[in-house]
Amino acid sequence: MTIAHDFSVTALDGTPMPLSQWAGQPLLLVNVASRCGFTPQYTGLEALWQRYCEQGLVVIGFPCNQFRQQEPGDAAQIQSFCQLDYGVSFPLAAKLDVNGPAADPLWQWLRRQKRGVLGTTAIKWNFTKFLVGRDGQVRARYAPTVRPESIEADIRAALAG
Repeated sequence: MTIAHDFSVTALDGTPMPLSQWAGQPLLLVNVASRCGFTPQYTGLEALWQRYCEQGLVVIGFPCNQFRQQEPGDAAQIQSFCQLDYGVSFPLAAKLDVNGPAADPLWQWLRRQKRGVLGTTAIKWNFTKFLVGRDGQVRARYAPTVRPESIEADIRAALAG
């Protein structure tokens, strides 16, 4: 059986980022973009990271340029924007695709584990969120309109086991 911690992605700095380094920890995986109407959610994601990282939560942002080219920058521009504008300190992956034939294998798997509205598997927009439990299984999928602070109870439940 495949679990989220079996996957590896590339970090924003180009180094390997195996999710196995966080085995046994809940993950909040979010496709992000810097020129999106939902970009202010970086503030809520960072707050969750700060509040729960000591208890084991790992928030990872996955920059994606598939939705109206709202993440056009290179790695340095993305890093600078996230740090300077939103104080982001949680891990960021390298820019990747979440849909289509070039979709990253992790995101292909995530989409199959929890379907979206009306049973669709496609990611509809930036800031779609997946909460993965300590066991590596997807517990929940949240639409881009769902604010990070509104899923805090689910995060506490994932941390509890």
